[in-house]
Parts: sequence; C-alpha cells; structure tokens
Amino acid sequence: MPEPTKKMEHPGKELILVKDLVKYFPIRSGLLQRTTAWVRAVDKVSFSVREGETLGLVGESGCGKTTIGRTMLRLIEPTSGSIFLDSVDVLKLQGKDLKTMRRNMQIIFQDPYASLDPRLPIGDSVMEGLNIHAIGTPQERQEAMLNALDAVGLERYHARRYPHEFSGGQRQRIGIARALALRPKFIICDEPVSALDVSIQSQVLNLLKDLQKEFGLTYLFIAHNLSVVEHISDRVAVMYVGKIVELTTREELYENPLHPYTKALMSAIPIPDPTMKRERIILKGDVPSPLNPPKGCRFHPRCPVGIEKCSVEEPAFKESKPDHFVACWLVE
Repeated sequence: MPEPTKKMEHPGKELILVKDLVKYFPIRSGLLQRTTAWVRAVDKVSFSVREGETLGLVGESGCGKTTIGRTMLRLIEPTSGSIFLDSVDVLKLQGKDLKTMRRNMQIIFQDPYASLDPRLPIGDSVMEGLNIHAIGTPQERQEAMLNALDAVGLERYHARRYPHEFSGGQRQRIGIARALALRPKFIICDEPVSALDVSIQSQVLNLLKDLQKEFGLTYLFIAHNLSVVEHISDRVAVMYVGKIVELTTREELYENPLHPYTKALMSAIPIPDPTMKRERIILKGDVPSPLNPPKGCRFHPRCPVGIEKCSVEEPAFKESKPDHFVACWLVE
C-alpha cells in the first residue's frame, strides 16, 4: 500500500452536514404483518464533510455505514434527522428539485459485478445519468461519456463492450466513470475496493485521489480496512452499532485514539515489519444486535476498561480536544 498523503492544509467549508440522522427498520410478524420490533441501524448520527476532503467511515460489518450512505442519497428514506448539501435540506426536496440534487450526489457501489447491467454496453451504462438529466445534445452526452472513460484509464473503444468482458478492477473503474460523468460535487464510495485484489486496490485508490484533485470532488469513503482508510482519508469517523464513537483527523486517530473500541481496532492493523510487534487488544463477546442494543454505552459489554456508569448512562459525543470528538466517559 502506498504511503498516505499529507493532510489537507486548508480544508474547505462544510459541503455536507448530517444532524441527528436516524434510520430504524421495522420487523413485522403475524398474519397482519404488524411491526413488533425495530432494528436501530443508524441512531442519532451527526457529522459534516468539508468541501474537497475525504471523510473515512469505518466500523465492523453491520454497524450502519452503508445505511448512512444510502440514506444521504435518499435511496433509503430516513426515520428522522436532517441532511444538508450546500445548506439545502435534502430531505425536504421533492420532484425536480430532488432529481437535480441527485446530479450533485453520486455513489460508487461496493460490488462492481452487481452494479452494472449485463445487457447494456458499458458506454450506455455510463451515459445513463446524462440521458436521465437530459444534459446537452446526444453528441455532447456521447463525448462526456468518452471523457469519463478517459479519466478513469479506460480506452474509448471499451464503450461498445459488455460488463462480462472486463476484470473486477476494470468494472470498478466503469462504476467510477458512471459516477463521474455527471460532474457531481459529492461522491459516496461504498467500500469500492473491498472486492478487489490488493494490487488493484492501490491503483483504484490512487485513481480516486487523482480524480479528487482534478475535479475538486468531496468523498465519504466507507470501509472496514483501516489501512485503506489511512491511505485515502483526511478525517476518520469510527462507528459501532449504529453510532459514531470517535471522529478526528487521520493523523490524530492513528497516533492517539481515545475510545477503547478505536484502540482495539488500531491494535489489529498489521505492521509490515517482522521485527516490530504490537500489543493486541482482544475484545470478548460478540457485537450486540441493533435490534436490542445495550443500555448506556453500546460498547460497554465488550469494553476492557469500562466502569459502572458506562452500563447506565450513554456518553455524549463531544469535542475532547480541538477537532477530536469522542463518546466515552473515561475520556472525560
């Protein structure tokens, strides 16, 4: 994995602002399909993404990362909360206004195989968004599609080929080109390299960084691989069972994690030097179900340093030092 780039010296204004985002999924049972319980996938999550930066969102599988991303695009409607893009409340938009907003917010899906229509040439898939939004003339849309393929390192003649004729890495480049074709301000990268070989991962990550510089893009980068997140992110948010437990700059998080869960995650990162050893923090027990999360701090049943207060009262997510937010009683 290449060395991480330096942190942005002049982060821009807040492009995305998420306030108290909640998404509960109902569990229905019986003949009448009545709601008997709720899965608390995302529970009062707040964060912002600054213009031109990459915010990494990490956590174990099932913690709600992808649900946040899809809710921000309104692919899934939230239960409550607010989502602002350039100070416009996304959740209040309808009809043409919502359609226009989606032109500025795009997504790169995790699975490069399932995200493309196998019956369409990839040029048509990349051009689909341009056609839906009726951008320019047919000739201009065709040229924009070819330029998007150029930007991600594919040849123009590839536009006539079908998805099964490409490798996994090439298909993910097609997915990036499709998101890029509309020239959005903000792209959600939903684990875009997790299905790829390690050698291809670094190529795709470097491509995303180059495109960010070239087109002034802003990313929410969802992942569970901490090495990948360190390579591409400017700031990192750590999730656990539907809540963000820590949020700070990449350097601060990897050098001085404050939350016990973050410390346990960091201890699992392999060191590429056989002479160095890191003390592993082994967490006991299983991840709680979002169907019935623990009272108080959701991490307390597995926390190696928890106190009695942790099991009774939920800690507030607040700033413990400049630009370093954490939800933990021990930090206070």
